[in-house]
This record gives sequence, structure tokens and C-alpha cells, in this order.
Amino acid sequence: MDIRKVGVVGAGTMGHGIAQVFAMKEYDVTLVDHEKDNLAKAVKMINLSLDKLVEKGRLANAVRMEIPKRVRTSTDLKALDRCELVIEAVTEKAEVKKEVFQQLDKICPKETIIATNTSSISISKLGAFTKRPGRVIGMHFFNPPVLMELVEVIRGIDTSQKTYDEARRVCQRLGKTPVEIKDFPGFVANRLSIPLINEAIFVLMDNIATREEIDTVMKLGMHHPMGPLELADFIGLDVVLHIMENLYEEYEDSKYRVCPLLKKMVEAGHLGRKAGKGFYEYDENGRKK
Repeated sequence: MDIRKVGVVGAGTMGHGIAQVFAMKEYDVTLVDHEKDNLAKAVKMINLSLDKLVEKGRLANAVRMEIPKRVRTSTDLKALDRCELVIEAVTEKAEVKKEVFQQLDKICPKETIIATNTSSISISKLGAFTKRPGRVIGMHFFNPPVLMELVEVIRGIDTSQKTYDEARRVCQRLGKTPVEIKDFPGFVANRLSIPLINEAIFVLMDNIATREEIDTVMKLGMHHPMGPLELADFIGLDVVLHIMENLYEEYEDSKYRVCPLLKKMVEAGHLGRKAGKGFYEYDENGRKK
């Protein structure tokens, strides 16, 4: 299949970033979200991102002006009825994804690949929500998708070789590096990184060090480009919480217990950069104060 029409479900940080990546490689993209405000914000963020690429000399202005024209938006999943590939990027909750997958299965042609950007939920489980598990696959992009080179490509138990080959080929056309990962909760990146973030929050809660000291230790001592608490703000504390809860539920291992401080911060609405406040505070442009 020569994939040219791509759908993205969910216009949040990952969704609009993935849509931009495809549009920059001349794919026709349909971005769907149930909230018009989310779509308007997504279009704004795509344009801001493109402007930054122009300012840094990474994108010609003439090319930049054509990219948004390749992205159309809709609040109706039926707008994806002609897509050859649809990537789901909604909230990291299995019950929410189940509804999306069931609807996509009814709307999209039988040959359409239904991919998910999930970072922790079983691909096999998501595939079972459809009548086409062989055409369901994980394509886990990293934030920000425009800059990050890696895509974890995860096969479910029923994912066909054809589907895997096509997904891998798409990643390569995007200029990404696809890495095949087995279908275990958290896959590789989040099974390693999210528990580290959770433990950093325990260290903060236990008053062993300040937020700045914890992040400095990991940046200077472990050569991480971003400290774990700043990274949590960047990902979104609600997303970190959902992933930790999924890991704990799936593995039933106490090492994946959620730090109480993380729960309290999410309950308080301190979700990180997108909310203006997490472990640090941010201005309206997402810059740390």
C-alpha cells in the first residue's frame, strides 16, 4: 500500500506534533478531536513550531507556508473514512482508546492500518477491540515528534508482517528511526524512564533534595539532557500518572507503585508545562519561570 492519506485522532501535544511531522513530509493529514478549541490550539501550535524552524534556518519560508495547507481538521471521526493509516493519540486510558478503536474499525476501510501512539498499553489488547487485529500496530513517537528521531514500533500478537513492514517504511519516510519492540507494558522507553521519574518524585517528597538539586544531579551526574522533574512537567504529570498506574496494574509489582505526591499534584491540576504549573512554573509560551 502506498500510504498518502493519514489521520490522527487527538489534537493534544503528541497528536498535533505527529500531524505536523506527516505534513512536513507531504502527506495529506486529517486531524480529529472532539473539541473545536483543541483543534484551534493545535493549528496555532503547528504554526508556531514551523515559525521556529524557519527562524533556526532548518526550514525555508516558502516550504513552511505550504505545510499547514496539508492539514485539515474535524470533530467527526467519519472524516477519516479514506485514510490509509490512522494514528490514535488520545489520553492514556484503555477505556477511552477502546471506544476510539471500535469506531475507527467501523469507519475506516478494512485495509487501513489503525496505529496507536500509546506509551504503555498492550497493542494486543487494543487490537482485540477491532475486527482487524492484524492491521493494528503501535507507533510510539516521542515528544516533541518534530525533533525526536525514535519511533518504537510494537507488534501485537496478531499484527501481520505486512502491517509491520508498512509501518516501518512510513517511519523511514518520515526520517525517523524505527525500533521493533515486543508487546510488554511500557515497552522499553517508558518502562525505564517513567519509574525513574516516579522515584525522583519520591526523593522530592522525602525531602532528600530540592527539585533543582534532583534535576542537576541527573543532568550533570548522569548526562541526561533534562532532569526527571522537568521532564515530568514536559510530558505532563497526568500522563506520567496514567503510565505508572498501567505498569502497576499490568505487572502487579510494588516497584511500580505510584508516588502519593504525584497523585496529589494531578488532583490539584498541577499537570506541568501545559497547565502553567507542575514541579516548576511556566509562562503562557511554556517557558520555565
